[in-house]
Amino acid sequence: MKAGTKFIIGGALVLATVGYLMATGIKETGVYYLTPSELATRVQNDRSFYNVGVKMGARVVKGSISRDVATQTITFRATDGQNSWPVTYRGLAPDTFTDEVDVVVEGRLQPDGVFHATTLLAKCGSRYEAAPART
Repeated sequence: MKAGTKFIIGGALVLATVGYLMATGIKETGVYYLTPSELATRVQNDRSFYNVGVKMGARVVKGSISRDVATQTITFRATDGQNSWPVTYRGLAPDTFTDEVDVVVEGRLQPDGVFHATTLLAKCGSRYEAAPART
């Protein structure tokens, strides 16, 4: 076999291996966050899913926000309309964090059913949209 043929076969094998690794890596980490319903399903199917780092995207339930200024702890309920989880976050919340805002929380679901968040991101409200054109 010629050297050029060996080089082409070797290159094809390397490209196939890299492609396979990229595809499996994207498949495993491609989901940015789970919804509360997806999280409930995962916990039902696998009890070892507690204490696993996960991101959850949901909406803050109206009237559920409670703030403890002394400890900088915020508690609220996050829902997707079907399931909801109580969330505890310690730290400063974004200015856009209010009732009924979409949030992404990163943390761990504890066996007691409380999601302990280490990161809290709130979706920007419509106040940041462009003003309507004047006529």
